Formats: sequence, structure tokens, C-alpha cells
Amino acid sequence: MPPGDAAEDYHDDMKTLDAKRVLEAALICSSQPMSLRELAALFADEIGTDTLRDLLDELGREYAEKGVALVQLASGWRFQSRPEMAGYLARLSPERPPRYSRAVLETLAIIAYRQPVTRGDIEDIRGVAVASTIVKQLEDRGWIEAIGYREAPGRPALLATTRQLLDDLGLQSLDQLPTLDGAGDAPGAGSDALAALAAQSSLSFADATADADPASETPPDLPATPSDPALETSHEPI
Repeated sequence: MPPGDAAEDYHDDMKTLDAKRVLEAALICSSQPMSLRELAALFADEIGTDTLRDLLDELGREYAEKGVALVQLASGWRFQSRPEMAGYLARLSPERPPRYSRAVLETLAIIAYRQPVTRGDIEDIRGVAVASTIVKQLEDRGWIEAIGYREAPGRPALLATTRQLLDDLGLQSLDQLPTLDGAGDAPGAGSDALAALAAQSSLSFADATADADPASETPPDLPATPSDPALETSHEPI
């Protein structure tokens, strides 16, 4: 190989190494996922999208055997601890993660799997009235939002899930939600699957199969922001 080619290859390798170090530092220091647009801004948009994706893939492989992983979520990329580390990391905080009631879980699962739906649709599926506090708390948590109104008497709001929910569950898109295997419109459809995903993301739901009195549902207060800084997310488009 001519000396000039070797020098050029060395220069390119150093540029790649420096770029990965910049990406690594930014992602570790960020409290929320970073979109491709934000990552490109680190280099004054001098690095293209395809190159950024290649660098992120390389960086992810370098962390394959470590306790943290570089993951792509709905809002972008972030470093997060692996599920098997949860038991150890929990010892650092005496506070237990918030638990969400069966009513909250079923309502959220129906919206996630049937969206967009109205409050009336949810009540038809669950067979009980949906407390206003449940919808408000899910909205305050940033997991659902109104995306429009149905052309029907009263023009009820159409509810759908947000990118923040996907981020909190460790997903890139709704297509990654577990299939329901023919569960249909059962009131608990999707509840177990959603609870399993939540458990991997430090979110805790009450037993979805536990007996409950639907008429007296009173969900616990949901925090307005995640208790784990690693779960703080952004609505920035990728």
C-alpha cells in the first residue's frame, strides 16, 4: 500500500474514533434519548445520517458485554442498564418503584392495542366506567394524549399512546408490542404483556389477574416524571 494511502486510512480511523468518543460522551451525559438530529448537531451536521448510524452500531457492539447497553428507542438513542442489573441497582435506592393498579394497566393496554379509542370504547371493552382520574393520570405521566375527536355526539376525544410510553417500555415502535394471540376484546387483553415489558423497565404494575372491585377502582397517584433518571424521555422526533 502506498504511504499516502496508509496515512489517509490512519487519519480516517482517528476521525472515526474521535466521533465515537463524542457520541459516547454525549449519550452518557444526556438524561434523555438523543435523536439523530441532535447527534448530528454535535458535528455541525458534517457527518451524514448513514455514517451516524454506522458509528452508533459500532458503539453498541463495543458495549455488548457490559452492564449497560446502547439502545434505540422511539425518541432516539440512550445508554441504559441491562435488565439483569436491576436487582443490584435497586439496592442503591431504598424507595420502591411506584406500582400501578389493574385499572390503570387495563386502560393503558386497551389504548395501546386498540388506538385510537375514546373513553366510551374503553368502557365498552372493560365493562365498567373509566374514572376520570385514570385518564388524567396517564396523560400527566405522558403516556397517552388526545390526537383528535370522533365525529359523534359530544365529539369524544380519541386517545393514543405517546413516544414517551414507548421509551419507558424500551420500544422503538408499536409494532414491537407483544402479540395478543387472539385475546380479542377481553378486558385484560394485553395487560400481562404490558406488565412484563414494564417490569423490564423498572415500572411496576399490580397483578393484572388479581381480583378487583371495578366499581370502586381508585388508581394510585402516578408520578408526573419517571422515578429513575434513566427513564426520562423526550418527544423529539428522530
